[in-house]
Amino acid sequence: MSMIAILDFMSVFVFALTGALVASRQQLDAVGFAFVACLTAVGGGTVRDVLLDRNPVFWIAEPAYIGVACAAAALVFFTAHMIESRFKALLWLDSFALAVAVAAGTGVALSLDQPVLVTVLMGTITGCMGGLLRDVVLDDVPLVLKQGELYVTAAFAGATVAALTQGYLPDPSVALMLCAAVTWALRAGSLAFGWQLPVYRSRPPRP
Repeated sequence: MSMIAILDFMSVFVFALTGALVASRQQLDAVGFAFVACLTAVGGGTVRDVLLDRNPVFWIAEPAYIGVACAAAALVFFTAHMIESRFKALLWLDSFALAVAVAAGTGVALSLDQPVLVTVLMGTITGCMGGLLRDVVLDDVPLVLKQGELYVTAAFAGATVAALTQGYLPDPSVALMLCAAVTWALRAGSLAFGWQLPVYRSRPPRP
């Protein structure tokens, strides 16, 4: 199994866990769990593959991805009540899923010899779109848009590191590991230490 496939499976599983956790907070039924888990798990990769004209889309080419997402949903359905703080678990699982998904999306773009800008955008989209769809469908404030938090910025930075370094490294997988590490470090720093970007502050109009 290639490094990109491994990263895709990992991101599908962990993003599915986050989708199911959100479903548990909304008290959905088992079918709702599976739907939200699958939407979250494959949303980013689907948008990536459609934009890159990668045919067939990864989960259609390998339906096992859907099976992995459903298994994650079932796991959470039967164990979510054991977690003391599901929102805290969601945040940290999502940070890990973001890092892995950005690396997977960046790896796909690199394997198709896309330009640096396209590669960075594909990595960012793969990492951010699934969680965005999850939160919008369940009427939550998207984690992507939390005020000042490093989320899209973390994804963009990680993808940029991989896109700029992969040509100078003996093994392309090292660039993807660097991508995941940078993405997770920035996102985790935002969660643990409050790292954030400046936010817009409105000012009263001048007379």
